[in-house]
Amino acid sequence: MSLVAGIDSSTQSCKIVVCDAETGAVLRSASSPHPGGTEIDPQHWWDALQNTVAAVGGLDDVDGVSVGAQQHGMVCIDESGKVVRDALLWNDTRSASSARDLVGELGGAAEWANAVGVVPVAAITAAKLRWLADEEPAHADATAAVCLPHDWLTWRLSGSTDPGELRTDRSDASGTGYFSAADDTYRHDLLELAMRGRSPRLPTVLGPHASAGRTSSGAVLGPGAGDNAAAALGLGAGPGDCIVSLGTSGVVSAVGDAVARDVGGIVAGFADATGRQLPLVCTLNGAPVLAATAAMLQVDFAEFDRLALSAPPGADGLVLVPYLEGERSPNLPQARGALHGITTRNFNSANVARATVEGLLASMAYCIDKIVDHGIPIDRIILVGGGARSDAVRRLAPAIWGRPVDVPSPGEYVALGAARQAAWALSGQDAPPVWDAGDGITYRADATPGVVDRYLAAQPLTLGR
Repeated sequence: MSLVAGIDSSTQSCKIVVCDAETGAVLRSASSPHPGGTEIDPQHWWDALQNTVAAVGGLDDVDGVSVGAQQHGMVCIDESGKVVRDALLWNDTRSASSARDLVGELGGAAEWANAVGVVPVAAITAAKLRWLADEEPAHADATAAVCLPHDWLTWRLSGSTDPGELRTDRSDASGTGYFSAADDTYRHDLLELAMRGRSPRLPTVLGPHASAGRTSSGAVLGPGAGDNAAAALGLGAGPGDCIVSLGTSGVVSAVGDAVARDVGGIVAGFADATGRQLPLVCTLNGAPVLAATAAMLQVDFAEFDRLALSAPPGADGLVLVPYLEGERSPNLPQARGALHGITTRNFNSANVARATVEGLLASMAYCIDKIVDHGIPIDRIILVGGGARSDAVRRLAPAIWGRPVDVPSPGEYVALGAARQAAWALSGQDAPPVWDAGDGITYRADATPGVVDRYLAAQPLTLGR
C-alpha cells in the first residue's frame, strides 16, 4: 500500500493526515497549534510542522507529501535563503492604504481586474509588498525572493536553501495580485509597481500534479495549494459546486471554467488545484463571530444554538452586521460590527443569538450572489469549517441562501486535498485519484429573503462605509 501525507498549515494550526493513496482512507492524523497574531516568524510554522510530524508517527513511510496553507501571506527571503522579517498574514490590515494606492496607480479597479482578476485589498500580497517598500525600505532592499506560506514550507521540506528553487502552484499564485489565473503568467510589471521598482524572484509555478522535488526521506513533493483550492480538492468539488467555509474567515468559492474579472474587487479570479478556475469571495469574519456572541451571552455553543433556533426568523427586527474585525467583502477594513433595530421588546438573548447567525449567513449570501452575478453557475452549496458544527448555522443556512445545503462529515479537508494532490503527483495520471468524500447531510428550509434584504439595508450604516 502506498501512503501519502497532506499538510494543512492554517492560520491557527498545522494538521497532517496520512492516507492510503488509492482510497483516501485516513490512517493517522495529528495537529499542533500556531501562535496568534497577524504577523509571525515562519520558523513557528516549521516548528509546528516538525511537532506534528512527530505526533503523527513520522513521515518516513510515506511516498508523497503536499502542503496546503493559508493564502496571501508575505514571506520575504534574502539571497542566502534566510527570512528577512516576520511574515505578514492575510488578516493583517495595515496595508489597506497601500492597496488603495496601487489601485489608483494602475488606473483603477478595472485595470487590475482585467490584468490579473484581482483588485488589491489589504489581504493581497501585492499590497503587503507595497507597505514593505514604503515603511521598511531596508527590508525591501534585502528581499531577494517573495513567496507564500505553502511555497516556503514545500521549499523547506525539499531541503533547499536556494531561493531560485522555490515552487508554487496556480491556486496560491493567483492570490498574490501579480499572477493571472486566466493566462497562467506572472505580471512582473505589477510586482515592480508594488515594490517601487524592485523585482525579487518569484516561485516557479508548477502544473497541478507536477513534482516540486523530494523530501529528505525520498517522498515525492506535490506542488501544494492555497487552502481554499486544497479544500475543494479534498471535497471532490467540481464545476457547479460552491463551497462556503466558515472558519476564521468566511470564504465562498465556486469551481468552474469561467474567469472572473470583477471591477468592484469583490470576486477574486483565483485558480483551483486541478487546472480550472476558482472565483472566490473572502470575508474577514467567520466562525469567531458566533464565539464572540456566545461568550457575551455567557452560554456554551449548544445553548447558543438553542437560543438562536428559539427566536423567529428575522430576530424580531434585530440585524447584526458582523464586521467585528473590519471587513474585506465589502472592502471596509476600518469598519466595526453593529447591531441595528434594537427596541425594548426585541432586545433579548434569543434574538441576539438569532441575529448573529442570520447576520453571518447573510454576509455569506452577499458573497454567493456576487459570484452568481458574474455568470458563474452554482448548482450545489457545500458548507464546511468550524462554523458548520453549529446546529443553528446548518438549519438556517438553506433558508437564508435559498438553496439546499450539503454538510459533509467533519474532516480536515484542506489536509485531505493536499494528500489527494500528493497521490496525484505520485501516480503520474492525468486526473486525481477518485476518493470517497464520505457521508453527509443535506439541509433544506423555506427561503427567508427578507433577512438578507434587511442585512443589505444595514450595511451602509456600518462605521467605515
